Amino acid sequence: MKLYKLLFILVLVVATIIPPKMIFAEVGLMIKVDLWENKLTVKEGEKTIKSFSIATGKDDTPTPVGYFTVIEKSKDWGGGFGSRWLGLNVPWGIYGIHGTNKPNLIGRNVSSGCVRMKNKDAEDLYEQIPVGTPVIIEGPIHGLDNHIDVLVVGSKGTLVYLVQQRLRLAGYYKGKVDGVFDNKTQKAIEKYQEDHNLIVTGNGNERLYMKLGLLE
Repeated sequence: MKLYKLLFILVLVVATIIPPKMIFAEVGLMIKVDLWENKLTVKEGEKTIKSFSIATGKDDTPTPVGYFTVIEKSKDWGGGFGSRWLGLNVPWGIYGIHGTNKPNLIGRNVSSGCVRMKNKDAEDLYEQIPVGTPVIIEGPIHGLDNHIDVLVVGSKGTLVYLVQQRLRLAGYYKGKVDGVFDNKTQKAIEKYQEDHNLIVTGNGNERLYMKLGLLE
C-alpha cells in the first residue's frame, strides 16, 4: 500500500481550483524541493535556473510536504543553521531552508524537518530568492519509511493537514486547517467514522485514510 506521490497537490487543487503549476507560471520564480531525490531546484516558470543537493528530515521528523511561501530571510544564524535562513509559512511549526555546519551530511535524511544546504549554496539561494517566493515540497506525507501513522490529539504535520482538509471538504470539520490535531479534529473524525460505519476511535488511522481517499 502506498500514498499517492502528488496527493497533497491534488487536494490543494480541489481546495483552491487553481493548479499550482498555473500559479508558478504566473509568479515567475519558485522553489521546488524533491524529498525523494534530496534536491532543491530554482525555477522561473518552466525554466530551471539552478539545482542544489540538500539534506531533509528524518523519518520521525519529516520535512513538511505541500505548497508554502518564503516569509522571512535572515543572515548569520550560526551553528547548525549555517549562514543563511529562509523561513517558510508552515502552519504547524518553524521550518525553513538554511545552511549547515555539517556539509558532509548533505544528500541524507538527517534534519528535524528543515531543508539544509551547504552554506555557499544557501548564500547563493538567499541572493536569488525574495520574500514571497512560492515553495513546493514534494514527497511522502508521513516519512520515507511508508509507515502508516496513527494520529491523536497533539499530532502535527502534513498528514494531519490533509485529514483536516478532506474532512472540511466533506462538511465535517469547521476548524482551522493548520496541521495540528486538536479536539475539533477529533470530534470531526468521530462523526465521520460514525457516519461511514468505521470503528469510532476519534483517531486518524489506516481505515480512515482509505475512506478519505488518502490511501490507495
